[in-house]
Amino acid sequence: MIVVEGLRKRFGTVQALHDVSFTAANGRITGLLGHNGAGKSTTLRILSTVIRTDEGRALVDGSDCATESLQVRRSLGVLPHASGLYPHLSGRENIHYYARLHGLPEDQVGPATAMLIERLGLSEVVDRRAKGYSQGERLKVSLARALIHKPRTVILDEPTNGLDVNAVRMLRELIRELRTSGCCVLFSSHVMQEVAALCDDIVIIAHGRVVVSGTPEQILAATHTTDLEEAFVRAADGVAA
Repeated sequence: MIVVEGLRKRFGTVQALHDVSFTAANGRITGLLGHNGAGKSTTLRILSTVIRTDEGRALVDGSDCATESLQVRRSLGVLPHASGLYPHLSGRENIHYYARLHGLPEDQVGPATAMLIERLGLSEVVDRRAKGYSQGERLKVSLARALIHKPRTVILDEPTNGLDVNAVRMLRELIRELRTSGCCVLFSSHVMQEVAALCDDIVIIAHGRVVVSGTPEQILAATHTTDLEEAFVRAADGVAA
């Protein structure tokens, strides 16, 4: 579970977050939406313990992202916007490296990796160097790295960018499986089709503030429309009631 309370963050003269608060529950998929520069990435970076908030607090599975960052990292799986694969390592070596970083016992590294290779359809490419991967192959290995330690909370930053139809379908299925297993899934996206297909809850940020949040039905009611894309535009541009 993710709990965000009153986050504020400034970069020089730019106030990236003003007062961001929301909750993402276990067993649900929560979409974090907003225009470029709205504060989504800053929020995700705070939750991922990459940066610290100036004010407020963020909790992942009850652990404070600022004061208990190591515990947060143990319970969190993160798929960043850029895959960040080590290009001269094979896919398998990338996955093994992250397994060991997360402290997975050595006798579990191989079996856990094999399970994800099978689930993600990586067997044909996993022993090649990552620098030759397609976008979809990079995504799959990055997902395997994020899930190797069986996290209870998963953060996905614009995961479908640049993917073909088959890769998007695979990702949707996997996200739904994570929800069914009881995981908390938080993902940012600009693709309203993905949001409509997957999200149980939606949080819309504009200018560093949460302007509306709730279930898709609640978002539609708050913005007086029956179309989720139009609801996003109205909310993000300040038209929501």
